[in-house]
Amino acid sequence: MSAQKVAFCFPGQGSLAVGMGRDIAHAVPEAMEVYRRGSEASGLDLVRLCFEAPEEELVETEVQQPALVATSLAVLAAVRSQGFEPDYVVGHSVGEFAALAAAQALTDEEAIALVRERGLAMAAAARENPGSMAAILGLDDAIVEGLCERITRVWPANYNCPGQIVVSGESPAVDECCAEAQLQGARRTVKLRVSGAFHSPLVARAAERLRPAVERARFADPMAPFMSTVTAKIEPAQRMAALLVEQLTAPVKFTQAARELMRQGVKVFVEVGPGNVLTGLLKRIDRTVKAIPVGDLASLEKLREILHSA
Repeated sequence: MSAQKVAFCFPGQGSLAVGMGRDIAHAVPEAMEVYRRGSEASGLDLVRLCFEAPEEELVETEVQQPALVATSLAVLAAVRSQGFEPDYVVGHSVGEFAALAAAQALTDEEAIALVRERGLAMAAAARENPGSMAAILGLDDAIVEGLCERITRVWPANYNCPGQIVVSGESPAVDECCAEAQLQGARRTVKLRVSGAFHSPLVARAAERLRPAVERARFADPMAPFMSTVTAKIEPAQRMAALLVEQLTAPVKFTQAARELMRQGVKVFVEVGPGNVLTGLLKRIDRTVKAIPVGDLASLEKLREILHSA
């Protein structure tokens, strides 16, 4: 393993891809086993969903979340089969469940079952209390926070990297916030393809529905320190249940959490799972760190070369 400190980071909703995890699962038995066990735990055919389902089926919140976490954990099993272990773990939104399984605070099956419940709870809350989300690009955090304070029913939802905040709330308020942001000089605003106003008080019902399932879970002490994107602090096992509930209505502080990991000496971030969203964000947070996405066999091979040479 590299002498540099390494954090494994796990992506959130939106990082899905049709056929995700297929080549790794067919090549690495431990990865396929994650899908099999995850399917039993969630009551979903994750092998079919991840390897074969069309995007319009995969994009549904209640399916996408367990499929995404299962794929991250399958890729993790392949990474581990090469002998690599993290010094820290961190996850973006639903990616926190994968991070906790990576730290062995939860089993893979427990994480995937909880995420299935989370997806169902969030989809139901979005139907009951519709809303939307939008990324605001090119403004300081403080300006966007000021807009959210001034416009009612919209809140900061994701601190992704400097100059990129996602806002969440009632659709007219989100639209007004986007229009105001452009007047303030935002480079652009992008409405996200999500079914609700996640990470805002509008999905409080989802948090209440998820709470009993999370409180029944038994969290072990993490084998690698768990960096929370709710608090941007290393958090112990006894705080995890409360944080996973709070996470649904609280903003994702990815920028702050990544900077804290860098302060603790992390120089290499390995994005474990489909896509390379977090890799792009990390390079914008600090271009001196190494960020390596691993989601298929080719990138797994590249990781081996990079970490062995580091």
